[in-house]
Amino acid sequence: MDQSIIFDPELIKRYDKSGPRYTSYPTAVQFDERFTIETYQAWIEKSNELSRTLPKPKPISLYFHIPFCDTVCFYCGCNKVVTKDRTRSSPYLDRLCKEIEMQAALFDDNRPVTQLHWGGGTPTFLNNDEMRRLMDCTRKHFNVVDDDVGEFSIEIDPREADAEKVAVLRELGFNRMSLGIQDFDEKVQKAVNRIQSEEQTLLVLNSARAEGFRSVSVDLIYGLPFQSVESFRRTLDRIIAVDPDRISVFNYAHLPELFKPQRRINEADLPLPEEKLRILQLTIEHLQQAGYVYIGMDHFAKPDDELCLAQNDDTLYRNFQGYSTHADCDLVGMGVTSISMVGSSYSQNVKGMDEYYAVIDAGKLPVYRGVDLSEDDILRREVITRLICHFHLNMPRIEREFNINFAEYFAAELGDVKQFTGDGLVTLDAEEIRVNPKGRLLIRNICMVFDRYLREKQGAGSFSKVI
Repeated sequence: MDQSIIFDPELIKRYDKSGPRYTSYPTAVQFDERFTIETYQAWIEKSNELSRTLPKPKPISLYFHIPFCDTVCFYCGCNKVVTKDRTRSSPYLDRLCKEIEMQAALFDDNRPVTQLHWGGGTPTFLNNDEMRRLMDCTRKHFNVVDDDVGEFSIEIDPREADAEKVAVLRELGFNRMSLGIQDFDEKVQKAVNRIQSEEQTLLVLNSARAEGFRSVSVDLIYGLPFQSVESFRRTLDRIIAVDPDRISVFNYAHLPELFKPQRRINEADLPLPEEKLRILQLTIEHLQQAGYVYIGMDHFAKPDDELCLAQNDDTLYRNFQGYSTHADCDLVGMGVTSISMVGSSYSQNVKGMDEYYAVIDAGKLPVYRGVDLSEDDILRREVITRLICHFHLNMPRIEREFNINFAEYFAAELGDVKQFTGDGLVTLDAEEIRVNPKGRLLIRNICMVFDRYLREKQGAGSFSKVI
């Protein structure tokens, strides 16, 4: 498929509004506390029943949230606990292992775990013995495949890792890592309270390669204080020189009313909107010239990366961890604030540490809210997923899968899509919606057309700008 992008500043300015990132549909705004632990358990049993009818058992993806950070990064909007006290991780692991045992008891033993991810916070806040303990507990209770088959990834803060820790992670079965960098510029680092040398970062990256990690990704952020086109170009050049498999370049969303750490960022130091756009344009052009392919939604990958290959053969998927090649998995999130996707449902764990401890100590699952997807939700999720992952939608295929007349069901939505054709964002004919190179950066705008909750203004949510 054609994976090029056309950067049109005027179009971007015109369409740059707030909207969901569609790591799920419906989005978390629609999660409701009427979704109970019993609801969650019923969905697991339905999934188990389905799994028993399949030629091979339905696989599982596990996510573990490790909330601890040694220092606070001012830009961060994640659920985290900032502490210098390393003893706080042990009681958390006690509860996490109890949750693992309770969750695993609900799933058929023969269902394989083919994907596993540790996120945070800072997963490498855990010491080596604690990481071994968590993986041992996981393998004890779940049927975890070996690392030649599975996709086992971890988010790394290079300030919290060294060659020994990387070797331990590989020993535990991890074969992919994501390195948080954000920006190598020292002035930017000081402004966001993330002092991280290039040497620290490259030590971890090179150690991962030496230990046989199959993929290394790096995370950058544009729109931070004191960034400019030239300063970000220097960071990009240094990243491209070390040749990571994937590069994610996220838009900094300044929402100090929602995220207290962002109140310590001086708004006057942020790049002006015009400069921020130029930084984005530079990034896209620079990475494409270096041979990276734009996957979508901030993500770039090498042409032979499995994300790129999955996009080419229409098997790419999107969930709470971003783009994925494991669309067939139930996702089980464990730890404080984690989100699960089991069958046609989403559910979320409690957000507070004290509450999480109390619920686990009472021998209960910490699920506190979620949503059952309706038939309309499932249909619209498929439409949005295909657009955001593949930049095209075959309408006859949707008609066959869902037994609908697409033009009648989505008459109002298609009327809105036609408005995009005038600006060259999409091409629309009787069979297909195809997102053009001009429209790929604005894919969230196109997906939002099919979001019934936005159309009906159901539920308030604070979303980031699309660019």
